[in-house]
Amino acid sequence: MRILALESSTDWLSLAIGDGTRWIERAERAGTRASERALPLAQALLAEAGTTLRALDGIAFGAGPGAFTGVRIACGLAQGLALGAGLPVVGVASLMALAQAAWRTHRVGDVIACLDARMHEVYVAAYRRVGDSFDEVVAPRVVKPAALAALPGRWHGCGDGFAAYPELARALDLASVQAAAWPSARSVAELALPRFLAGEGVDAAAAEPLYVRHRVALTTAERDAGMRL
Repeated sequence: MRILALESSTDWLSLAIGDGTRWIERAERAGTRASERALPLAQALLAEAGTTLRALDGIAFGAGPGAFTGVRIACGLAQGLALGAGLPVVGVASLMALAQAAWRTHRVGDVIACLDARMHEVYVAAYRRVGDSFDEVVAPRVVKPAALAALPGRWHGCGDGFAAYPELARALDLASVQAAAWPSARSVAELALPRFLAGEGVDAAAAEPLYVRHRVALTTAERDAGMRL
């Protein structure tokens, strides 16, 4: 089974194609240009892999939480490509993709994934590796950093929430922190592949982003103060 994965919930835009044995990935720090860069990057990746969209078996995307526009871009592009090619879709929580990266690079299985959510908040979730997948210990949510408390056991942190709020590592009593980590398309693909194999792919129209913050606009005063969603 060969799939395409997309992830753009942060400033990074990445895409990956593979079958679990070999992955080809492209990534760039696109920021606000993600919408214009996503499709050309997908076309270039397909060409590099020597395949076509219709030759794939499914499309996965990072469902969030994350930057509202970025999450919508990944979901919308996955839907559009899948609809045109008649392919099933799987959405993967972007915070779980962070945990997958920590597992792949450092073999740490108990992970607190944390992304800067702006507005003095973080997106956070906790995952425990069980076999070839993760159990959700704390579901994705958006909170003030001061509201977080340490979990029982030995946990490892990953994500730029720990760069934005360095005090969190001590507050959560973490064994290690990878503050430069970000959710990648390869991590999304690695988590999505067994779900496709299990028949969990859905029609493109049924694909949905994962929102934990429902406010998507700032007041004029908040924008003038430099706040971002």
